[in-house]
Amino acid sequence: MPELPEVQTVVNTLSPRLAGGTFRAIAHLRPDIVRPQGFDLKGALTGRSVSEISRRGKRIVILLDDGNALYFHLGMTGQMTIVTQTSPIESHTHFIADLVSGKQLRFRDPRRFGGIFWLGREPSDENRMGPEPLSMTPKELAAKLSATKRAIKNALMDQRVVAGLGNIYVDESLFAAGIHPLKRADRLKGEEIVRLNRAIKVTLKRAIRHRGSSLRDYVDAEGAKGGFQNLHKVYAREAEPCATCGTPIKRIVLGGRSTHWCPNCQRRTPAR
Repeated sequence: MPELPEVQTVVNTLSPRLAGGTFRAIAHLRPDIVRPQGFDLKGALTGRSVSEISRRGKRIVILLDDGNALYFHLGMTGQMTIVTQTSPIESHTHFIADLVSGKQLRFRDPRRFGGIFWLGREPSDENRMGPEPLSMTPKELAAKLSATKRAIKNALMDQRVVAGLGNIYVDESLFAAGIHPLKRADRLKGEEIVRLNRAIKVTLKRAIRHRGSSLRDYVDAEGAKGGFQNLHKVYAREAEPCATCGTPIKRIVLGGRSTHWCPNCQRRTPAR
């Protein structure tokens, strides 16, 4: 599933091509990808201009010139691209918007776990989301972690704890911080939280510089793949040697998701 670095890369590549642009017409729309169900998205977008494109967690938020907003969620296989109107239409393309510029905004999602969500001018549910990791302070992280007895891996995957993290970057951040994924979140010490907060920021910023990780379907708004998958330290590297110490990387299933770590660099200390 595209996580913060992938979503931010889509925003970064989408903004110069879409911000300030006007929706001339909605050429195609699969209604069941729109929430709330039955909302007239065509009517709401046609003739409207894009004031701003931003990211909140894993959401691509589009602010319109009339003050209304909507967001796209990429789910597991979603892609948002800007292409010419003559570009071949790939299968599973559920949304096509003609722009006054002559380009098209397209949303493709083979597995349909993503979608388009109309926010209007009402406050969204973002208050239920955790802090943004790129601006999060150790104090904010400590407050979130102290409230849960879950394993730190599971806690960080919860969007109410930290917004935008997922399987790849939790594994990579925990490795960078030297913290075992099974350690209880509420038992992290102060220096561990500081280290983890720094590791999350460094990992995410590095991934954004490399335009995210393309493991399957992810591409940016230009249709280009990311390159950070070539720099993973632990994720999807089961049995391969740790780049730091040479110990084989281990993998378990935790909370229904694969979890990777180095048993030497991320030792699990006994609970106290």
